[in-house]
Amino acid sequence: MGKKITIFMIDGVPEGAKTYEIGNWSGKAISCPRSNAKSILMREEFESAGVYFLRSTAGSSDYDDAIYIGEAESLGIRIKQHLSGEKDFDSFICFYSKDDMLTKAHIKYLESRLVTIAKEAKSSEVLNSNQPTLSKLSEADVSDMEYFIDQLALILPVAGVRSLISSVASQETKTKSESGKLYSLKSNRLNASMVEVSEGYLVRAGSQFSLEETDSIAEGWKKLRAKLIDEGLVDSSGENGVFLEDVLFSSPSAASSTILGAQSPGPVRWIDEDGNTFKDNQEISM
Repeated sequence: MGKKITIFMIDGVPEGAKTYEIGNWSGKAISCPRSNAKSILMREEFESAGVYFLRSTAGSSDYDDAIYIGEAESLGIRIKQHLSGEKDFDSFICFYSKDDMLTKAHIKYLESRLVTIAKEAKSSEVLNSNQPTLSKLSEADVSDMEYFIDQLALILPVAGVRSLISSVASQETKTKSESGKLYSLKSNRLNASMVEVSEGYLVRAGSQFSLEETDSIAEGWKKLRAKLIDEGLVDSSGENGVFLEDVLFSSPSAASSTILGAQSPGPVRWIDEDGNTFKDNQEISM
């Protein structure tokens, strides 16, 4: 089933501040680059309680970005404190309730759960030095807050934040992949298979992985290759590496470039059992 997310560009430009809403959800999000923060923080929604993500450049080459997750009874006051403090960040996104129903216990619960999920996902460098305390809520409130997290997790990738998305496929994603179209990588020296799923492009466990890299490979793919080996998702002990688990990628090219250790146009390198490329099938479906 589809999901409608309404995005409003506050300044009328795509790189500026935006609001995000999902139909029939009482929550709302607002994102903003740091350079626009002063004017945006005057808006009334920043008087609300909620949770926020500060996004910055990762200090480790293992990650593409870094995040700090926090909570506040007044989002505006807390963001202003960060602006004048020592934390260096490029942008932020805040989540709050349009009906002002989030209590201190609610936002403490959300903060703790979000830090846990982000650390387990290992997609971003999490800058929270301590694990926030998980508030004790009623069973009904826990259900409401978990639903809030589900909606929040839908908005984050739309806002360009993939911190809650794990690079390792969930069991649900693996189950979906069993009914998807299987593609094989066009290569004379490696065997690798991929399935398109709603979350991205799933390279199957057992696929081979080149341990050699060309000078042309992008720095991002180089970092990702090192991360897969360091986290034990790829076994590098043999002549070729081997994926030990199913791994999600953001695009066919990300998958093929990472596997081959070279820049690779994924849409024409992945081929189905009938000899059609991924690009061919995309054009047919359109």
